[in-house]
Formats: sequence, C-alpha cells, structure tokens
Amino acid sequence: MMTREEIINEINKEIVDEYEIDPSEIKPDAIVYDTLHLDSLSLVDLIGIVQYKFKVLIPTSDIRTIKTFKDLYDYIESHLPKEQ
Repeated sequence: MMTREEIINEINKEIVDEYEIDPSEIKPDAIVYDTLHLDSLSLVDLIGIVQYKFKVLIPTSDIRTIKTFKDLYDYIESHLPKEQ
C-alpha cells in the first residue's frame, strides 16, 4: 500500500510534468482548476493520469467533489486498490 506521502509525491511529479507548472504552486489548499488552468479537455488528462498511475477510476459524479489538491490526494488515497 502506498503511503500518503508517496501518493502526493507521485501525483505532484506527474502534474508538474504534464502541466509544466512550478512545483511550489501545488499546495494542499490550492484549487486544482485554477492552479492548473484546466478546461474540460485538460481535466480529462488529469483524470487519465490518476487512472493510469494509481488504477483509481474517478466517475464523472465524483469530479465535482475534488476542488483542492488535498481533495485529490484524499480521493486517490481512499480509492487505491487494496493489493498495492
């Protein structure tokens, strides 16, 4: 099972690579959409990264519940497959 710190480090690394932002912009209470300047297409990319890296499916109905990076970390942590 991945630790929360491993989850945060891994997703932040992927976000920095994908969205070419400064790692210092990724703070737990920062709003994901604003920080990454997401539109609906880049949101699909972010969901794809989460699904690929963590094997965590994010249904459309749950996307609205993820506002901050902390929400994203919490979601990944609580939905990780148990056999990791």
